[in-house]
Amino acid sequence: MKTELERQLEQIEAIGDDHIGTSAVTPLRADAFEMSNADKLASIQKDVAHIMETLGLDMTDDSLKGTPKRVAKMFVNEIFSGLHPDNKPNVSVFDNNYKYGEMLVEKNITVYSTCEHHLLPIVGRAHVAYISNGTVVGLSKMNRIVDYYAKRPQVQERLTMQIVQELQRAMGTEDVACVIDAKHLCVNSRGIRDIESSTVTSEFGGKFKEEATRREFLDYIKLDTDF
Repeated sequence: MKTELERQLEQIEAIGDDHIGTSAVTPLRADAFEMSNADKLASIQKDVAHIMETLGLDMTDDSLKGTPKRVAKMFVNEIFSGLHPDNKPNVSVFDNNYKYGEMLVEKNITVYSTCEHHLLPIVGRAHVAYISNGTVVGLSKMNRIVDYYAKRPQVQERLTMQIVQELQRAMGTEDVACVIDAKHLCVNSRGIRDIESSTVTSEFGGKFKEEATRREFLDYIKLDTDF
């Protein structure tokens, strides 16, 4: 008779490399932020050291002994900093006093994220657009929203949806779209090891669900922006 652990492992293996997400909300425990960052750093440092020791590495070596601390700081302060709501950017919106009524597109926003299945990097570009319904947002805030949601364990589908939903909330309009084209090192550097493939995801809200508006957005993305 199979143990609970064996059944869980079978479920994990069945998922394999598929990018499966349960919703647009990052799965977090209710007590996710009860532990201070200092305590998280200390705990992660010990865990990383244990993993390295288990692999047989000599943790007294000058090149390795600082690695657990560096990894802990990277996890908490950098690549997973988007988990903490205190780091969420303040998205200021302004009245569209100049009455610009066409689509605004911010393209080629750099995406650095981490695959939640193997904790390997996701690297690519995001293209975000909106149509004003009376308010506009600072251009850099669009980049900051992408960066905030990227800095957490992710699946690309969820990241794309979170970016659109956050801008929709901030601007009070459904007319927001996002396309992400990214490479996943869990595909490129392990498993099938296909270094050429990339993953494209999209989320279209409001007017962007209409074919003509969506086509206009996709045509803007194709524009040559080498200066």
